[in-house]
Amino acid sequence: MMGCGKSTVGKCLSKRAGLVHVDTDELIVERYGNIADIFAQYGEEHFRTLETQTVRELSGQDGLVISTGGGVAMRAENVSLLKEKGKIVFLRAKVETLEARLQADTQRPLLKSATPLRERLEELLQIRAPIYEDVADLAVDVDGQTPEEIAAKIIKGIGQV
Repeated sequence: MMGCGKSTVGKCLSKRAGLVHVDTDELIVERYGNIADIFAQYGEEHFRTLETQTVRELSGQDGLVISTGGGVAMRAENVSLLKEKGKIVFLRAKVETLEARLQADTQRPLLKSATPLRERLEELLQIRAPIYEDVADLAVDVDGQTPEEIAAKIIKGIGQV
């Protein structure tokens, strides 16, 4: 889920494991421009297609820790691609944690609505959390944990990265 720490934990995990970290959102921004602009100009479906193309490209490579956007797991194709060579980790955060982390963020298209932030996050979590739980090889609670502690739990939980 957005705000759970995927990018930060991914960087920490890659350092600990001696692997290369790649963030799908950062790669999309490098190649195609600002995510909010992509949503505004072409719509969410086009952005999701760019995500899938990026996941397809990265999933064929070895030695990566891939941090994905929160919507990646919503497409079965993405999940299959990621599971071919790797493990999927769900960084589980309480809505209070997500709200605190995202309160000042004005760039996330899925949060740009008249709905109050907490209510919007609850809506997204209600839809996404069961899917995240279902596709994950490992779920790690992140509330009150440092990125280093979370990375250590991932390494312990997976056995190898």
